[in-house]
Amino acid sequence: MIKNKPIYILGIESSCDDTSAAVICNGKILSNVVANQEIHAKYGGVVPELASRAHQQNIVPVIQQAIQQANIDKKDLNAIAFTRGPGLMGSLLVGTSFAKSLSLALNIPLIAVNHMQGHVLAHFIEEENQQKPPFPFLCLTISGGHTQIVKINNYFEMEVIGETIDDAVGEAFDKSAKILGLPYPGGPLIDKYAKLGNSKAFKFTKPKVDELNFSFSGLKTGILYFIQKKTKENPTFIDENLNDICASIQHTIVEILFDKLKNAVKQTGIKHIAIAGGVSANSEIRKVLKATENKFGWTTYIPKFEYTTDNAAMIAIVGYLKYLDGSFLEEPTSATARLKVSEA
Repeated sequence: MIKNKPIYILGIESSCDDTSAAVICNGKILSNVVANQEIHAKYGGVVPELASRAHQQNIVPVIQQAIQQANIDKKDLNAIAFTRGPGLMGSLLVGTSFAKSLSLALNIPLIAVNHMQGHVLAHFIEEENQQKPPFPFLCLTISGGHTQIVKINNYFEMEVIGETIDDAVGEAFDKSAKILGLPYPGGPLIDKYAKLGNSKAFKFTKPKVDELNFSFSGLKTGILYFIQKKTKENPTFIDENLNDICASIQHTIVEILFDKLKNAVKQTGIKHIAIAGGVSANSEIRKVLKATENKFGWTTYIPKFEYTTDNAAMIAIVGYLKYLDGSFLEEPTSATARLKVSEA
């Protein structure tokens, strides 16, 4: 019955270095505004203090723009959803504080959202020609801070069955790019140059890790030693072989991911496979995932590019689903830098 009424949820995302706000109505995104922070590029990574300051500057205009683009008034909002964690504490506090203040001013419910659940549940945003995965399904959640295989039993029951024991896959891409002298963020650049190279040109050792867990620290070290050795022999080695190096690095990382994913399918018997998180924008990962449909009989689900990186649309859809479920904050809550995907 509640689904027949227009339900407007404002989503606010401020977990890292992007300030974002989105408005969703009954599962359909009306606006999704993202303000990027370019200042971090010259430091080779996100500087937490600078990130929180930028959020303070961006949050009001970003939210105003999201409401205007949705063509509604803030008084039309039924609830406000915000990222509680995980993320950078200073950045989270900006979004959390603003969301609390706005919900009090408008006298509407406040909904806390787990950032990682947002990445997964972005698959349930209402989009034309976008198939939604049925429960249960497996989700390969890959980003700068996370690498996990998650079994999704329903909207709010998620079980991690495999995860990284050190670096996340996004870190592996960015740190490899840094070794090659590429600017931050380097992951997308490796993907770009890899398209022009030979993925079999150089061989990197894949780490051996028990069960469904991942490790990328050893791979990063192996790449570093390889580049040091080759540049000592030939100072122009990177410039002469950049495309092939990037293609070989990317090929190795993707193989590591899919070796574990294939094992997860064998263990669970689940053949509905989704990807989520910023690294799911990688073209090779998307290509290999689609290729597995015919090869292994999987049904795969790939999110739209704009819902892969940190954005408020994914926070808004979780807020909408929680609103339908009646999962409002009954008492004050605080931001938390660490939050498991299974936690609300």
